[in-house]
Amino acid sequence: MVEPFDTVDLIHRKRDKGELTADEIRWLVDAYTRGYVADEQMSAFAMAVFLNGMTSDEIRELTLAMVASGERLDFSGLGKTTTDKHSTGGVGDKITLPLAPLVASFGVAVPQLSGRGLGHTGGTLDKLESIPGWRARLTNEEFLAQLGSVGAVVCAAGADLAPADGKLYALRDITGTVEAIPLIASSIMSKKIAEGTASLVLDVKFGGGAFMKDYDRARELAETMVRLGNEAGVVTRALLTDMNVPLGLAIGNANEVRESVEVLAGGGPADVVELTLALAREMLDMAGLPDADVEAALKDGRAMDTWRAMITAQGGDPDAPLPVARHSHVVTASEDGVLATQEALPFGVAAWRLGAGRARKEDPVVHAAGIDLHKKPGDPVRAGEPLFTMHADDEARFPRALEALEGAYSIAPAGAELPERPLIRSRIA
Repeated sequence: MVEPFDTVDLIHRKRDKGELTADEIRWLVDAYTRGYVADEQMSAFAMAVFLNGMTSDEIRELTLAMVASGERLDFSGLGKTTTDKHSTGGVGDKITLPLAPLVASFGVAVPQLSGRGLGHTGGTLDKLESIPGWRARLTNEEFLAQLGSVGAVVCAAGADLAPADGKLYALRDITGTVEAIPLIASSIMSKKIAEGTASLVLDVKFGGGAFMKDYDRARELAETMVRLGNEAGVVTRALLTDMNVPLGLAIGNANEVRESVEVLAGGGPADVVELTLALAREMLDMAGLPDADVEAALKDGRAMDTWRAMITAQGGDPDAPLPVARHSHVVTASEDGVLATQEALPFGVAAWRLGAGRARKEDPVVHAAGIDLHKKPGDPVRAGEPLFTMHADDEARFPRALEALEGAYSIAPAGAELPERPLIRSRIA
């Protein structure tokens, strides 16, 4: 076979701020997927994109080429409207857990293909694997059957879904090109478009504990992904949400499951409930149910019933005790006042050092490890009162976790005025 393009020519053009045609992009992705284009060449291309960006047309063609590299799921025979949510990840972000069963309790199908955590951001599959017996891997037949019967599925994406993205993502991770907006947007949206959902809401986070630290860059990413989704026939919206402070009171795996169950039981931290309800309203509105009473579904047990069915269908026992760490360490307030700051990133790093996260994809996580917060910014505190509790199976992990938290929280005098930080900054549709 004679290849229609020369890889080096395409790299040169992108390096020199030129634009590639749709045919060139489609060929490049296909040739890389089948091994004709080498990793070294794709690394050079990714760095050229990181430095020079891509046009809207190039990003669309890159996304669609990655979709075309594998299978595309089809829910047309399901008899239910499908809607999904994707979060760009943060500290304490367990929203998928209460959100999927809440939305599914209204008769809408939620096909949630999720991932694992890496570094300071937790993975939904890692959290759910705290539940004894629960399994992340389903066959396509099991996946579709559970969508039809329960309505909600949270599981691992198959290797055949946008395989070009999986290959390119691994390369970006080791070549310093992860943060390129065209590559982030095409990576996320290629998987979601291939997944086949009819609509999608994106939770794009910004701030210290987020993937995108800067609000303006997070907004650019959100706008790019919304445009990609809508152009591909997936009704897409986005909420931009603050990740300067950890979400909720639990950071880890098993403790985040506990907190999610509290939300499903009609309780839970106010910020977790607020974001769960906001995303549920968007998903149900796109699914044709703009008047759905999502608060009622949490209070009357419908969402909890769907949660139990969802966990049971994947081999889990919703009544089984969750793992508890062998050791804990309580950090108390040094003075009276009000908790003024609580930085998400250091708390995420500390939980990771306690064993809740992984440094490499193949590393195991300690499901019982993590941090429980007892106070949030704005809460009054008394000297000697617990601020947070760290959990680990190995006491030797506490000193390094505490190192990560030096300067990560502060106490102001009682009555001090703190800046207001709305959790949901803006909405893009």
